[in-house]
Order: sequence, then C-alpha cells, then structure tokens
Amino acid sequence: MTKAAVPLLIVLGVLVGLSTHTVVNCGDEDEPDICSAVIGFSPFRGSLIAFAYEGRGRIALRHGDYGRAISDFDEAIHLNPNRASLYRDRAQAYRQNGEPELAIADYDEAIALDPKLAKPYHERGVALAAKGDLDRAILSYSTAVRLDPADAQVRLDRGLAYLARGQADDARTDFEAALALPAGRDTRAHDAARAKLAELSSAEPRRLSVPRR
Repeated sequence: MTKAAVPLLIVLGVLVGLSTHTVVNCGDEDEPDICSAVIGFSPFRGSLIAFAYEGRGRIALRHGDYGRAISDFDEAIHLNPNRASLYRDRAQAYRQNGEPELAIADYDEAIALDPKLAKPYHERGVALAAKGDLDRAILSYSTAVRLDPADAQVRLDRGLAYLARGQADDARTDFEAALALPAGRDTRAHDAARAKLAELSSAEPRRLSVPRR
C-alpha cells in the first residue's frame, strides 16, 4: 500500500462511520426529514436502512401519526424481520391506533424473538386488558413482574386487572408492592396505587360488633 493511499482510506473510513451513525440514529432527532434523507440517499440498503425507517416511525409515533408510524415499521420489518424492537414499536402504534388484536400479535412476535425482555409482556398485558381479556392480561403481567420485579407500573397494572376481575385482595397486594418499590422520577404509578388503596379501604364494610345475647 502506498503512503498516499493511507490518508484516503482514513477519510473513507470516517465518512462510512459517520454515515452508519446517521443511519442508525436518525430517529433521535425530532425531524423526520433526516430519516427520509437517509432512506433516499444513503448508500446502505438492506437490513441497515431498516434503522432509518424505524427512526422515522418512532418520530411519527411520538407525534401521534400512527398510520405513518405503522407504514414505516412495516418497511423496517420487511427489511429486518428478526429485530424484536420493530414488532414492539409497531405493536405500540397499533395499540394507540385502536387495533389491539394486531398489537397483541406483534407483541407475541417480539416476545418470540426476545423472550427475556419484560417490557413486551407488560405492554401486551395492557393491550389484552384493553380488550377485556383479563385472564391473559394477568398472565402476561405476571411474566413481566418475574422478569423485572422492580417495575412499579407493572405491579399497578396487574393490580388494576385483578381489581377489574373482582380479586380485591390480590389487587391490594400489588398496589402495596408498587408503593414499596422506588418511585424514581415518575411518581404516577405510586400516586395511582395510593389512590386505589384508599378506594379499597373506603369500600370495605365496617365491622360492627354484635352484642351477645
């Protein structure tokens, strides 16, 4: 290799690295035109360009454009059908778009590809509960609890499912468990669990002492 070729190879390597970074991370910016430019002009095709569709889909999802998000996730899945996060992203878009059955099918696919991640089980539970399938929702929540026992939101959601099924004692146990876990920056799960415990306490019949005869 000649000395003149070395700087050229270094420059080429930097440009390729920057291009790869742009492809993979274009969704971090809240501007879909960046992802669109990557899709239209990037020399990379195949599974790598799926990151650009995924990024643009996530931007659309954040802005409530669920149809556009689903379309972009469709393209990403077509290019990279073995990436679990793509199915979870599309499932979220389907769920927000009022299509729980399609969301559940995508959560199933995400779980099949990566069964050790708690979040898809949790979100599948939310979709199942929304369509009234409380038994399966509780099973899905329970797996999420097993995989991530420190998530207060999962405890809260399973408690709500138990409560909807009339299992007040199980619901109370989950609400108390949610309060026992660290709140972190987001205290909404704690606030909701505390409110539900107060409702359960106020709904309990007062035990009156009956005088013996």
